[in-house]
Amino acid sequence: MPRKYLKKADLTSTSDATDVRDTVQKILDDIEARGDAAAMEYAAKFDKYSGNIILTREEIDAASALVPEKLKRDIQFAHENVRRFAEAQKATLKDIEIEVIPGLVAGQKSLPVRAAGCYIPGGRYSHIASAIMTVTTAKVAGCGGIVACSPPRPEVGIAPAIIYAADLCGADTILAMGGVQGVASMAFGLFGLPRANILVGPGNQFVAEAKRILFGRVGIDMFAGPTDSLILADKTADAEIVAADLVGQAEHGYNSPVWLVTDDEQLAKRVLDIVPGLIADLPELNGKNAEAAWRDYAEVILCDDREEMAATADDYAPEHLTVQAQDLDWWLNRLQCYGSLFLGEETTVAFGDKAAGPNHVLPTSGAANYTGGLSVHKYMKIVTWQRATRDGAKPVAEATARISRLEGMEGHARTADIRLKKYFPDEAFDLSPGE
Repeated sequence: MPRKYLKKADLTSTSDATDVRDTVQKILDDIEARGDAAAMEYAAKFDKYSGNIILTREEIDAASALVPEKLKRDIQFAHENVRRFAEAQKATLKDIEIEVIPGLVAGQKSLPVRAAGCYIPGGRYSHIASAIMTVTTAKVAGCGGIVACSPPRPEVGIAPAIIYAADLCGADTILAMGGVQGVASMAFGLFGLPRANILVGPGNQFVAEAKRILFGRVGIDMFAGPTDSLILADKTADAEIVAADLVGQAEHGYNSPVWLVTDDEQLAKRVLDIVPGLIADLPELNGKNAEAAWRDYAEVILCDDREEMAATADDYAPEHLTVQAQDLDWWLNRLQCYGSLFLGEETTVAFGDKAAGPNHVLPTSGAANYTGGLSVHKYMKIVTWQRATRDGAKPVAEATARISRLEGMEGHARTADIRLKKYFPDEAFDLSPGE
């Protein structure tokens, strides 16, 4: 039986996409041409903030002093979890050395990028967790210059908790600037900052587009769209918990898709009954976001069995994938396309978003088909090296000369010829590609 939609989305996460490219491109070009002055003009226009752009040590300490001790302890707890997980990830990267053939040794090294720009959203919410996730992983990777950039509130500045978190996690500089101008300042090395080799972190459509345009000149974590979440649930799942998890992710934004995939129709109908009440009970702004997301983007899909459920999840390739079903090991081994996986009702996406350890900057809009999320690895380059004895170079030079001539690259071939002539002057070599 094909998948049965008990609730079908009217829209997708890209249905209301607007063409912001021209606007972003003009701002980037202007800032690159005019530098600090242009960035300051856009900050005054969009951020409506006239304080220091680069926070001083005194300002950081003063902001940190405003953060309640209980919140500081929670931030420290989350930071330690993220740091430990990132350190374990880094440990999986090993420098290697191998003798490919006698006399030819090659290897790889893992090197951190020199400078990282971490964008931390700070609009209607203080995205403390984004500071923890982006800055901590850059620090563990060993980046030499880490800039934390966050939009200041009009004539107030960056939320103190974001400042405290960014400083605790290892930011070398905190930049009070938002939007395209903040991204550009990190990428172009304005205000005395190091030019970022990689830009990471979530943001609105203008931030995402700026990162997309700059990609190639700098690295980025990934192309980001609205957050999305999918829950796989069987008859053993708790309908109230499933419904709460769906609503919890729908509050991200009006266009944040949430999906329930199940093989139990009774569970699906129960969840459909519960969700509206949970949305109505949210604070006003959160409720409006969740209501719109549930109305226009949510889906409830009924499948025949768990294999069809798993195949459906792989087709959707969600950013967040939750399993509330029997035999969690089966799901862990079967599922292939997701940004991060949450196994069992004892964990939930919000845990991953805030404090569990694995990173919450994850691929959206189906990008989990080809990439994972932000990790310590994103800040590191795998580079290779080689060295050879003259005897070890001999067969490589012969093969290189012949392959190069077959390809029509005579200059390449001659770099091999000259070595063979120097190292083995008494030997004759057949360096034509042959028939």
